[in-house]
Amino acid sequence: MHDDEPKIMLATSLDANMAAFDAAFSDCGDMVKREFPTGDSKGIRVCVYYIDMLVDRGLVDLHVVGRLMSSRQSGQAGIQSGIEAGIEGIRANLFEALKDGGITTADVSEKDDLDSVSMAVMSGDSALFIDGYAKALVISARGFPNRGVQSCDSEVVVQGSKEAFSEVMRINTMLIRRRIRDTNLKVKQLNIGTRSRTDVALMYLDDVARPWILQETERRLRGIDIDAVLDSGYVEQMIADDWLTPFPTAQTTERPDKAAAAILEGRIVIIVDNSPFALLVPATFNTFFQSAEDYYQHWLIMSFTRIMRYAAGLIAIALPGLYIALTVFHPEMIPTLMILKMAGSRSAIPIPTAVEVLIMDIAFELLREAGVRLPRAVGSTIGIVGGLIIGQAAVEAGIVSPIVVIVTALTGIASFAIPSQTMVSGFRASKYLVILLSSFLGLLGFWLSLLIVLIHMASLRSFGIPYLFPYAAGEVNDYGDFKDTFVRAPLRKMGVRPIFARPGNKRRGYGKKS
Repeated sequence: MHDDEPKIMLATSLDANMAAFDAAFSDCGDMVKREFPTGDSKGIRVCVYYIDMLVDRGLVDLHVVGRLMSSRQSGQAGIQSGIEAGIEGIRANLFEALKDGGITTADVSEKDDLDSVSMAVMSGDSALFIDGYAKALVISARGFPNRGVQSCDSEVVVQGSKEAFSEVMRINTMLIRRRIRDTNLKVKQLNIGTRSRTDVALMYLDDVARPWILQETERRLRGIDIDAVLDSGYVEQMIADDWLTPFPTAQTTERPDKAAAAILEGRIVIIVDNSPFALLVPATFNTFFQSAEDYYQHWLIMSFTRIMRYAAGLIAIALPGLYIALTVFHPEMIPTLMILKMAGSRSAIPIPTAVEVLIMDIAFELLREAGVRLPRAVGSTIGIVGGLIIGQAAVEAGIVSPIVVIVTALTGIASFAIPSQTMVSGFRASKYLVILLSSFLGLLGFWLSLLIVLIHMASLRSFGIPYLFPYAAGEVNDYGDFKDTFVRAPLRKMGVRPIFARPGNKRRGYGKKS
């Protein structure tokens, strides 16, 4: 049922409710239906519905069906102790008695419309209809299979937690709740997708997150109009500030500790059911160069590593274009011995330098994609061996020069040094703009392309926060955010939260001195 359709209210007749529910789930072979009379003297008819493998069968059999079917003759009090002692007219009190104590599970609620009951059953709960009542009991008995909490694959660290998010939303919220034991940690739940009705949770600190960022995030999520949300990537694209930019405006992570750290900074974590990746908003350019491990080791060591990451980002976007600009248009800027060596290696190459670079770069991208798609046992081997064989064969065949192979390899290695793969994708797309303009205009085109990329990033915003903050407008937060940019200051000196937090609660530790 869609939101604009009227609700179908439940009837007092069990047969009518069963007919409506059966019609809604017709041709659904995984729907389990069990109709039987209760084990008391009145024998009131009830019916239990649940979807196979989405529920814990043992829990349903023991605490729902077993309790309802038990009788005084079997020696078990069953529901008798909860509904017959001192109660006259069992039919008038059965529903409330079952809800309050007859069903021995902690989470029992009541629903009065078919859509709510159907949604609960499709989410992994079981539904109990009772003859004579225009309501249904929804019993929490979720037990669908999942891979549990495993180690991280894409954000590996040497020191720090090895836990990763799962595809189950409640496991993911639990992993964050374990790290932030604060009553101000709120979990606001939405349903997105007219057909998938995917559960989406917003996690934030109520006294730290900026209210207008929270309202804007919720507004964008509620404005998503799509059939199904199958992964957090759907949500990331639908709530993006600018869908034309190759640079991400929302950060993704599979690490619960990184998500918890973002919440403590005043950011909002979006967890999508069926996806092991959470979204962190807002996100600025410098957050994509931060790793969870940066805060677990000495600040000098990790500051050096942080600088290397920024240098790697510059190499990933600029090195191929710079090579083309210097060798084709400005060879006088290259040392004499080096240019003679490069000229000798290119003497037998029949294709232009720009085409040579593009061939090797596209070959590297194909190897990268093949390594991802192939089974893990052979993917890395194919990537390494394939790169060596193709590079060596291309050089011997006179298609490319050895220096181009080196430039392509350095560019690829530099891209792997950036913690965020979404930011790497933005650099990969921008790299071709640098190559194109450098091929036509030399160094002028090289600097012009970098300026275009920089101006484009300066024009971006992530949920109202400038994308290049604090490199631009850093004075808004008294330049405090520079302590966590190119270098990472000692933890004892980082006593103020970044720009994401509300002004009234900037200092970490609820006002304690850093």
